[in-house]
Amino acid sequence: MSTELGMFLRSRRERIAPADTGLPVTGRRRTPGLRREELALLAGISATWLTYLEQGRDVRPSGQVLDALARALRLTAAEQEHLRRLAGGDATPEQDTPEEAAPEVAAVPALLGGNPAYITGICYDILATNAAATELFRGIEPGGNIVRWMFTEPAAREVLVDWEREARSILARLRAIAGRHPDHPRVTRLVAELTEASPEVRQWWPQYDIQFSHAGRKRLRHPRLGVITVSHTAFHVAERPEQTLVVYHLPGSTGPVARGDTSS
Repeated sequence: MSTELGMFLRSRRERIAPADTGLPVTGRRRTPGLRREELALLAGISATWLTYLEQGRDVRPSGQVLDALARALRLTAAEQEHLRRLAGGDATPEQDTPEEAAPEVAAVPALLGGNPAYITGICYDILATNAAATELFRGIEPGGNIVRWMFTEPAAREVLVDWEREARSILARLRAIAGRHPDHPRVTRLVAELTEASPEVRQWWPQYDIQFSHAGRKRLRHPRLGVITVSHTAFHVAERPEQTLVVYHLPGSTGPVARGDTSS
């Protein structure tokens, strides 16, 4: 069982005040949130079983146990999905091999005219991009990484008007990826690099925020158009679901953009 599951359960347990669950508050508490025995009581499981889960021991919780924990911890839909993925484990060793987009996929961003578009890999490495994206997201080119750019490049804070919101969002999505691929060498290296380089990552990563991608709107500072609000969407590549085509629709840009259900 992955230690990620234990870390996730503890982080959510510590966010819930006993008074909010109807439990009596007695004595001085050394740690925030619920104690293990309190969460076990709310979920209807044994405290020993919960301890095993939080310690990452090789136990397999049933769907009923996971549902009970999700209710007791008041998990969002995204967090419930993340919990189930963590509990399922991953027996296949992750490979540290270079990631590439197929030539026919890599050619798509260039077909989208003035709409900034790029393709990302498993941990937001840029696999392909177009001229409009290079102009807007200054410094993002094939071989770069969106999350690294977000936290280490001064240009990111200039381009993204609501930088903190966007930075928290992409870090929460990286957290979800790390949960799905806890042993992936490139994901692990990226998290370690960001933790060393960014005080925001050091502060936010332990909070264990989880988010899955979705379409939406962002405020961006364009070098020619000034501050603009743009819609964005993304599409997972068939047969390579960890690769994603991300498209932004600029005011007055050329090229068709269809609305989808995921985002960068």
